[in-house]
Amino acid sequence: MRLFEATGIMSRRLSMAMLFVLSLVLALAPRTAVVEAVVVDGLQVGYYNLSCPEAEQVVRDVVDAEVAMNRSIAPGLIRIFFHDCFITGCDASILLDETPAGDVPEKESSANGFTLVGLRTIDVAKTTLEAMCPRTVSCSDILAFAARDAAVAAGLPSYEVGGGRRDGVHSRMDDLPGNFPVPGHTVPRLTELFASRGLSQEDLVTLSGAHSIGGAHCFMFSNRIYGFSKTSEVDPSLDPAFAERLRKLCPRPKPDDNPQESRKVPFDERTSEKLDNVYYQELLEKRSLLTSDNTLALDPKTRPIVERYAKDDALFQKKFGEAMQKVSALDVLLRPDQGQIRRDCHVVNKARGQHFPIIRWPRPPRHPMQQMLNWFIRGFQQD
Repeated sequence: MRLFEATGIMSRRLSMAMLFVLSLVLALAPRTAVVEAVVVDGLQVGYYNLSCPEAEQVVRDVVDAEVAMNRSIAPGLIRIFFHDCFITGCDASILLDETPAGDVPEKESSANGFTLVGLRTIDVAKTTLEAMCPRTVSCSDILAFAARDAAVAAGLPSYEVGGGRRDGVHSRMDDLPGNFPVPGHTVPRLTELFASRGLSQEDLVTLSGAHSIGGAHCFMFSNRIYGFSKTSEVDPSLDPAFAERLRKLCPRPKPDDNPQESRKVPFDERTSEKLDNVYYQELLEKRSLLTSDNTLALDPKTRPIVERYAKDDALFQKKFGEAMQKVSALDVLLRPDQGQIRRDCHVVNKARGQHFPIIRWPRPPRHPMQQMLNWFIRGFQQD
């Protein structure tokens, strides 16, 4: 689609007029053939074939257009999807700006906040689909489809994603600490957290392969290149030449630094925009950014999986699609009494006459550098 590529001036912003035009173009496009849905673990592949036949294609077109303009959208969407599903299930709770209970939402956690990339892509898809099929396609399904399409845009073979999720009405920032993997975790803690969500150690290694694309802010791995221990300034498990390059790219963080100005470094220097097995090859060469990545190559239980993927790109890509399918079914809400189809992904639908308090959370600097370091290295707890 060249709809979003009309001028170089647009950058990453689309006007409401452009969204309206997109809605009209897609709404007037030829209808696809109707195919009966297949039930998979409570979800249905082809769930919208009757109610909104173009739903998945619309999401795919939006993702492809956005990724074409900004390659960081692909890893960003996969990350948003994983962060959403891992806490309370795939219910689009990470998209909420406010909740009926007045809780500080997940989005405001220092694990999310400004590090979430791709939120606007979901908004574009939702706005388009609401114009075509009002109150039909859930935000949680859009997010699941978008994560798949982002992976495909980055080179992964396509895989099926069932639909039928409903959107949650709760979102709590306080649900994250202690329940979510962070860059400072090692294999035992990561394995424990993944097992609590019904995911295996193989799933852990496989899903970590999402770090084949995208990157990490310097503060997320500064503990490995500055003041690592009492006996070593730099993590000795890092390739020395690689560590030296990182120190040149990333100055020592200061408590009063603005985290949002922290430089972002690619996870995989060789193929940073392709979802492939080079990530695992780099792990074996001791060139990883995060402790949580490096530990996969060091731990004897996970290293054999890393070695298999490093040798077989097709195997990794197959397993990654399967693991993403597993994640997409985590604690999904299927019944009307469990969730809703939000009209706006940022807010819960309100019944007539119902009013929620409008809460505007403070914007940057939202989390001081020391707090960001605390979260990303330890997850607000010592493990």
